[in-house]
Amino acid sequence: MSEVLDAVDAKILDLIQHDAGLSVAEIAERVGLSSSPCWRRIKRLEEAGVIQRRVTILDRERLGLGFEVYCTVKLSLPTKDNLEFFEQAITRLPEVVQCATVTGAADYELRIVTRDMHSFDDFLRDKILSLGLVSNIESRIVIRAVKNTTAAPLGLVSPYVSPQS
Repeated sequence: MSEVLDAVDAKILDLIQHDAGLSVAEIAERVGLSSSPCWRRIKRLEEAGVIQRRVTILDRERLGLGFEVYCTVKLSLPTKDNLEFFEQAITRLPEVVQCATVTGAADYELRIVTRDMHSFDDFLRDKILSLGLVSNIESRIVIRAVKNTTAAPLGLVSPYVSPQS
């Protein structure tokens, strides 16, 4: 975004990222604007790509999807074609909720959510290893989530005034 975020933009973003269900009127009231200028700011932030989408966060435990694993994946031969093929395949797997290319000995870090250990094993065998590209996977099962947020650390955006002020 070529424009600098001001304190009102930051407050709007903070409100939206913590509760995407707020109406424009509710947001406007909390940031001290009328609805129309607030709506225009939100639209500008969407058009600039600062707001990518608005989502609802589900309780995976209550849905029976409480088994979470972080996997470090090393490809056998990390050529451009193999990297692109792997990445395209990963985007089609709903169990993979995050995938990042990483530095170091591995090529990718995956965050996988599934029902249980058996579902995870099936996922690895049938979907990841069947790609024929992987030479090594190291898995770490999540025992307990200590912090899990989707909120961007807006306090690091400069210039910026804290939404709490």
